[in-house]
Amino acid sequence: MEKALEVLVIGGNRYVGKRLIARLLADGHRVTVLNRGSSPPPAGVARLVADRDDERSLTGALGSRVFDVVVDQVCYTPRQAALARRVFAGRTRRYVMTSTVEVYEFEDSPALVREEAVEPSTVAVDLGLPWDDPAFLEAHYGEGKRQAEAVLAAGREFPSTAVRVAHVLGGDDDFTGRLAHYAERMRTGEPIAIPAVNRPATYVYVEEIARFLAWAAGEDFTGPVNAASHGALTTEELCEAVAAHVPGGRAVFRPVEVGEVSPFSFRRSYGMDNARAARLGFSFTDARQWLPHAVAETLGKGD
Repeated sequence: MEKALEVLVIGGNRYVGKRLIARLLADGHRVTVLNRGSSPPPAGVARLVADRDDERSLTGALGSRVFDVVVDQVCYTPRQAALARRVFAGRTRRYVMTSTVEVYEFEDSPALVREEAVEPSTVAVDLGLPWDDPAFLEAHYGEGKRQAEAVLAAGREFPSTAVRVAHVLGGDDDFTGRLAHYAERMRTGEPIAIPAVNRPATYVYVEEIARFLAWAAGEDFTGPVNAASHGALTTEELCEAVAAHVPGGRAVFRPVEVGEVSPFSFRRSYGMDNARAARLGFSFTDARQWLPHAVAETLGKGD
């Protein structure tokens, strides 16, 4: 990018966020991180300490600061989005919200899902739901993101985009434990529960989604955009990649009609179409190209 931007990253302490910050710095941008102060920022990054759910705290921390773009890594509810609209009105020229493939949780299409399947302007918003209850929020993760997208899209305070991120893989700091789930079952011989009809899904490499977010920060498009690598992957393909790092590893699958299944197995199809990102100028890679390396990193077998 030709022009150095003033970028505020809300969240960004770990995983995708820290890689995003590294890319923004490498591109020559000036980066500020806003969080609760639980960990120091990387070298060369300014920090603001505030509770993003507390309007007075957030406004006080920002002071008179203004930004070219805000990248919000931790917007989960319509209340948080509404607060952001109030606080950042006049403080930023662009807002990038990190959203999720889970906004499509009610889709079940054999074809890759395009952005218009969930149009923010048609999503009903209910600020009165118990969004501050962690259990409610966890159970309504996709709904919270849908409504947060809708609140930001309805605002005229600043242009915004919602980046709908596929399931993220890779990195030695993957904190989810989902690939480790498969590795442990292969070590012990315990069956891996999958749906009786198991659907593939789209994924994205952790470094690639960081690259996409850094790129999106400097663009001017609005509305939702899917962020996923090419090629839907099956649970079997993931397990094959994991088995390469488990001595004698072999996946034993146990199909189940109802009940809990393994982390990357799905009863519905909601792979994402990334054609809009391509039209906007970003080229994703093929998931099968980076999958072996991503699994090796996460399981501690990376180069």
